[in-house]
Amino acid sequence: MSQAKTKPQDAPSPSDVPSNGTPRRRAGPGRPEGTSHVRDAILDAAEVEFAALGYAGTSLRNVAERANVTQALINYYFGSKNGLFEEVFLRRGRQIAEERLQRLEVLRGSGKPLSVPDIVYAFLMPALSMRETDGGRTFMRLHARLHTEPPEISYKLRNQAYDESTRAYADALREALPHLSERDVYWRITLMIGAYLYAFSDTHRLEEMARGVCNPDDPDEIMTAISSFVTAGMVAPAPAVPEAPAPKKRKPKVTKASATTA
Repeated sequence: MSQAKTKPQDAPSPSDVPSNGTPRRRAGPGRPEGTSHVRDAILDAAEVEFAALGYAGTSLRNVAERANVTQALINYYFGSKNGLFEEVFLRRGRQIAEERLQRLEVLRGSGKPLSVPDIVYAFLMPALSMRETDGGRTFMRLHARLHTEPPEISYKLRNQAYDESTRAYADALREALPHLSERDVYWRITLMIGAYLYAFSDTHRLEEMARGVCNPDDPDEIMTAISSFVTAGMVAPAPAVPEAPAPKKRKPKVTKASATTA
């Protein structure tokens, strides 16, 4: 007697997914109509959870509850928590990187020599613009804590999202700053990235230190502050190479025999 094969509960059946790939609405929780709406709802919910709790602290159960879907549906679209985290990060990270490349292309196409203030502005503005969008601030908090995530996750995502654009800006800065070595340029880009991630990630430290003086919610104020700071650091003279310390002279060891005959 043959037994009927059963599907995992909540897994989309062939009737749920027609030939055009768009799941139909079924009775039960978490089955909104339309693939893009479902994916976006899950990504938005996961972004909030990952930004608040990090990768390790976030569970698919919490994401499912926030998005009002089932865990099975999350696995259907993203495969695993790791797949979900990657999609969340790359969704906005690639958007920032693409806009950076577009802005750099405009600068190169202007026919004018590349200037450091223009390069810095073109690099920073896409992230600041993202911060002003729905969900953008949440992403910046997620981005700022990426360095605390497991290396096998964070290194891969940084490379996928930003490697091409960051190297393009390094080349542009080397053209605009011929007095700097490649090493100096990459150090200064790294420090610029650290500065803007901290400034854009809503740590609220500035409001505590300078209450009523600084307004990190004003995009013009924050852009003026960070771009002037970064530009000054970029155009600073090349650091002097420290001289290697002279080797210390060793005192001859005094043996027992020599001590008695001295």
